[in-house]
Formats: sequence, structure tokens, C-alpha cells
Amino acid sequence: MNKQQGLNVAIVGATGAVGVQMLKMLEGSTLPIAELKLLASKRSVGQTREFKSQTIRVEEARPESFEGIDIALFSAGGAVSKQLAPEAAKRGAVVVDNTSAFRMDPEVPLVVPEVNPEALREHKGIIANPNCSTIQMVVALEPLRQAYELNRVVVSTYQAVSGAGQSAINELTEQTKSVLKGEKTKTDKFPHQIAFNVIPQIDKFQENRYTFEEMKMINETRKIMDDHTLKVAATCVRLPVAVGHAESVYVELGDDKDVSVDEVIELLSKAPGVTVVDDPEHLSYPMPVDAAGKKEVFVGRIRKDLDVKNGLHLWIVSDNLLKGAAWNSVQIAETLVDSGIVKLKG
Repeated sequence: MNKQQGLNVAIVGATGAVGVQMLKMLEGSTLPIAELKLLASKRSVGQTREFKSQTIRVEEARPESFEGIDIALFSAGGAVSKQLAPEAAKRGAVVVDNTSAFRMDPEVPLVVPEVNPEALREHKGIIANPNCSTIQMVVALEPLRQAYELNRVVVSTYQAVSGAGQSAINELTEQTKSVLKGEKTKTDKFPHQIAFNVIPQIDKFQENRYTFEEMKMINETRKIMDDHTLKVAATCVRLPVAVGHAESVYVELGDDKDVSVDEVIELLSKAPGVTVVDDPEHLSYPMPVDAAGKKEVFVGRIRKDLDVKNGLHLWIVSDNLLKGAAWNSVQIAETLVDSGIVKLKG
């Protein structure tokens, strides 16, 4: 792209499922981009992508690729981030990393702009983008935490296959075709057939019998909310849905907090990044099919627990590739500029 006043931005993993969405989010972003560099592995070199009526050629991601880059958005896997993110930061770029490589590093801020934007000021070159399922949950819960405090969170997720990448989407598609034809399915990305099935495992099991995905939600929620005493439990489940994570969330508000459903709906309706869809009379509630392609976190099925006075149930849905990954990363970049943490060149 032609150099002009603004930011030099790089996308690492530009041809992957999240990288493609990062490009789309940047196109509609408020960021003044002077130059955009698209980086990927050797096998993607030479591919081209369109950005604001310009054709950009994909280059191989190398340490020297980050010379002169102001902000680098990473989504090419943890191994790539561990290798190249420090190299980018060493060359003066602020890295926004979408993998789990640095999320629990105490020196790296873990940021959702609607929840803890102030943490960006503590960055030392690398900022972590949280797990997709964590992001949408904390966006919906932060208004409740601010107004009433939180004692406990219990979440069951219903996660789309795109959370495991483009190859997982392809596997769902091919398995669905095979099942409908009465043929045997081939399994690669998932431990079992995902088509017409539900798999109560995302990532590897840990010694405590929780999966790594579940522990990510638990630990990341505490870190983002800066509350390491918060009680959090998670069960993460993969569904045969292409895009859009859904979550059933039970929360216990601060001691003796007894709020009405109307109060909660009013509070969430005013919250940044949240859209309430909750009309039982007209069967209106959030669904992945409606959330796909949208940036918001949708909340519905809001109801009081029948036995616990301060207990509340929510149903939370969001596009895992957008708010859960690409859009949150771009939001972080926008916040860095808007707050003056990253200065424009020229």
C-alpha cells in the first residue's frame, strides 16, 4: 500500500479463518492505516487479498517482516506467536496475539476493551487476546459485576467448529455429506465424529479432569476481571455448528443481592458491546445463526434462579470469529490509538 500518515499494520496468519476476518474488520475500522502487510507461512506466499480496493500479496512471516510495523495482529497458532511475537515487539511493534501463548503470562495484559482497557497501559510489547468463549462471557458479565459484584460463575459452552480453524469447518462439511450419503466418516480435527453429534471435550484433558479450554475460561476470567478469588467452573462442548458460540451461564451476584429481571435487562441493554434479545412471548432469544457476521454479544433467556435469591441465568451468543477473535483484536488496536498509547506516524 502507498505510505502516508497513519499506522503500519501487519496481520500474521492472514490466510487463516481468523486472519481473513481480521482483514474484514480492519477494512471497516477507524484505524488510519498507511501500510498493511499480510504475513503467513511459506505455503501461502504469493496469494493475494483485497483491502480497500487494493491488492496485497501475502508474504512469508519472518523476524525482519516487522521492521517499521506499529501494530501486529497475530493469529497463526501458538508456536508461531512464541517464535515471532517477541521478534516483532523487539522491532518496536505492539503485538496483539490471538493465541494462548501469552495469555497467562503475568507480564502480558489480557484485554477485552469493554472490560479492562486500562490494562493496555501495562503492556511491554505484547497484548493477549482472550479465548473466544471467555470474551463473550465477560462482556456480558462485567456490567453485572460492576453493579452487583459476582461471587460465582458456572458456564456450559456450546461452541462452533470454526473455533478450531478452517480445517475443522471443512471436516464438519465433509462428515455431514458422508452421513447423508450413508458413508463412513473420516475424523481428523476432532476426537470423534462431529457431524450430527455433540462432543463434550475441547482441547486436552488436564490432571484435574477439566480440559485445557475449560481451564482457559476459568483462569482468563479471573485475570481479566482482576479477581483471583472469583469462583468459576466451566464445561466446554463442541457442536456441529459452523460459526457462533453459545453459552448457558449461571451467576451468583454479591451476597444478598436480589435484583429483578427487568433491572438486569435494563442494565445489559445499556452495556457497551451487548445486545439484549429476550422476548419469551415471541420466542425471541439469541441464536448462532443470527449472531454470525455480527460484532455484538447477544444476551437472552434472562431469569432468576428459583432456589438461590442472588442466582441468575443467562444465555450468551456471539460470533466466535469476530468478537471472539478478529474484532476484539482490532478493538484493542483502536483503543491503543484512541488512548494515545500508540502514536500515529507523520
